[in-house]
Amino acid sequence: MANELSLKYGCNPNQKPSRIFMKDGGDLPIEVLNGRPGYINFLDAFNSWQLVKELKEATGEVAAASFKHVSPAGAAIGTPLSDTLKKIYFVDDLELSPLACAYAKARGADRMSSYGDFVALSDVCDVQTAKMLAREVSDGVIAPGYTDEALQVLKTKRKGTYNIVKIDPDYVPAPIEHKDVFGITFEQGRNNFQIDASLLQNIVTNAKDIPQSAKNDLILSLITLKYTQSNSVCYAKDGQAIGVGAGQQSRIHCTRLAGNKADNWYLRQHPKVLALPFVENIRRPDRDNTIDVYISDDYMDVLADGAWQQFFTSKPEVLTREEKREWLDTFTGVSLGSDAFFPFGDNIERAHRSGVCYIAQPGGSIRDDHVIDTCNKYGIAMAFTGMRLFHH
Repeated sequence: MANELSLKYGCNPNQKPSRIFMKDGGDLPIEVLNGRPGYINFLDAFNSWQLVKELKEATGEVAAASFKHVSPAGAAIGTPLSDTLKKIYFVDDLELSPLACAYAKARGADRMSSYGDFVALSDVCDVQTAKMLAREVSDGVIAPGYTDEALQVLKTKRKGTYNIVKIDPDYVPAPIEHKDVFGITFEQGRNNFQIDASLLQNIVTNAKDIPQSAKNDLILSLITLKYTQSNSVCYAKDGQAIGVGAGQQSRIHCTRLAGNKADNWYLRQHPKVLALPFVENIRRPDRDNTIDVYISDDYMDVLADGAWQQFFTSKPEVLTREEKREWLDTFTGVSLGSDAFFPFGDNIERAHRSGVCYIAQPGGSIRDDHVIDTCNKYGIAMAFTGMRLFHH
């Protein structure tokens, strides 16, 4: 390992010179095994590695994350997938290890946003996960190690240029961190706050019961938010994030954005979507984009100009608004985390429409009573964590 690593350029090609280095003169805790990761690649790599490391420590399960532009498109633990999820994640033809399950779920939550992602794995990358990565459009991966077979598979990706980073899992960063903005250095203590089930004890609603599965999902959502650009909210279900709203100036916009993503995740499981008659050998990104259009309100326009013929062997039956709402009305058991308090009950109203039954948020708004009343209206259990999770 070396003390510094020169990069091609910074966030943009005009930002030169660019490098990563250790101010204390020690060695970097990473080794580039293949490719040439860039500035944004490393921002994604280091944020996503922290997320999966903490997620494994909190749950005891292997974890994976899919990052784009310094926020997660998805994050998950390696619990088994249902046959339906295997199909909508397009992995029903693969052998799935727990780590491969974790990445399938992290990638599958929002496949459009995950296009060209940087991947983080909590454990040594096995060949099952490598084979899945090999057929997705991805910029790189960071993990504490790689089996020989997995490394061989990954080195063939992107004509041999795929970015493969190995990180020392025992590396502990300095307790004080710095950031330069406009030539001025900012200094703060690292956010070493530990997220666990103890944060969920102050339940302020009439509904008090949060089952263990929902507690796990709330912990997952809060750890995900810890490494998501604020403002942010995260919907989670069955050990994975299913909708992340990041970097919005308004809390309700976060809730709507993430809720729409969660709705899309659930609509992809609709029988009409599962039965779509795709042409053979359709490219994976084209299939993802087509499904997204099919479940949107714009699909009638696409049907009108005959564009369906590029993707389907026969004209699919329209999934109507009424059918979508009927399907979404069966959506339930979803957990929702927020990185700061909800200022108004409209966030709860929107969350309820996407099946949210459990919420974790810091509390502390002057309108907490209105937010609690709205939760009570729908029988939602909400815990005040007392801890804000802003990340910038």
